[in-house]
Amino acid sequence: MPDDVVAGEAAQVRAWWERLGLPGLFDVHVHFMAPPVQRAVWDVFARADLHPKLGRPWPIRYRLPDRERVDLLRAFGVRRFSALPYAHKPGVAQFLNDWARRFAAEVPESLWSATFYPEESAPAYVEELIRAGVEVFKVHVQVGEFHLDDPLLDPVWGLLDEAGTPVVVHCGSGPVGNEFTGPGSLARVLARHPGLAVVVAHLGAPEYADFLALADTHPRLRLDTTMVFTDFFEHIDAFPTDLLPRLVDLQDRVLLGSDFPSIPYPYLHQLESLERLQLGDEWLRAVCWHNGSALFGPARG
Repeated sequence: MPDDVVAGEAAQVRAWWERLGLPGLFDVHVHFMAPPVQRAVWDVFARADLHPKLGRPWPIRYRLPDRERVDLLRAFGVRRFSALPYAHKPGVAQFLNDWARRFAAEVPESLWSATFYPEESAPAYVEELIRAGVEVFKVHVQVGEFHLDDPLLDPVWGLLDEAGTPVVVHCGSGPVGNEFTGPGSLARVLARHPGLAVVVAHLGAPEYADFLALADTHPRLRLDTTMVFTDFFEHIDAFPTDLLPRLVDLQDRVLLGSDFPSIPYPYLHQLESLERLQLGDEWLRAVCWHNGSALFGPARG
C-alpha cells in the first residue's frame, strides 16, 4: 500500500475520533494469526465459489505483513485491538495460541487473545491460559462447524464463567450460515452459564433481533459492530431500521469491531457507517472507546 495512501487514511481516521474528543479507538474485532494460517484464511475469501453466496467478490484491502498492519493500526490511533485466532479443527488451537501469546508479548496494545475447540484437551489449555492472564478468547462456529453446547466444551464454559474472561463468538449465520450457526446453541450455553462475558460478533447478523433479545435477559452479553452498517454488509445482511432504538438501549454493551485486516473497504468506512446511524456522539464515544475500556481495562504494561 503506497505511503501516501496510508498517510491519507491515517489522517482521516484520526480526525474522526479526535472530533469526538476520544483518546483513540478500541477495536475488539481485529485478527492477527500465524502467517501461514492468515494466508489460508485470505485464500478462502478469494475463492470464486464463495462469491455467488455473497453476491459479490470480497477483496482484502489490508493484505499486509503483521508488522505493517500493526504500524497501520497505530497510525490510525487504534490504541487497543485484539488478535482473535480461531480454530477450525481439532489439534490446531494450541499452535494458534502459542503464536498469539508471542504476538501479545511483542505488541502491548493488543489484547492477549486465544481460541479453543471442542476436544478433550480444551479444558486444560484454557485453564492454563486463564491463569497466565489471557484477555480474550475467540470461537467461530461457522468455520469450526461445531455447536457451542458441544459436551466437550461444557467444562470450558464453566472455567470462563468463573474467571469472567470475555469470549468473542461468531455464531450468527452471516455472511454464510450452516447447520451450526444461529442463536440456539448460545442460548443453551447461557442458560447453563449465565455469568459468561460473551461478545457476539457482527451484532449476530442476520439474526439481529434474536441476539438483541438474548441480551435483554443476559446483562453480561455484549455485541460488536463488525462490518455491520457498511455498504458491503448492508448488501448481504442489512440491519433492520426498526431495531436501531435497541442499540441505544444497549449503548453500554455495544463495542466497536472492524474485522481488520480482512475487509474490502477502508477502515474509516466502518466508523462513518456508525456515524450515519445518527445515534449521537455519546453513543459513538461509548461504542468506539469507553465500552471496550470498561470491559478489558488498561493496556498491559
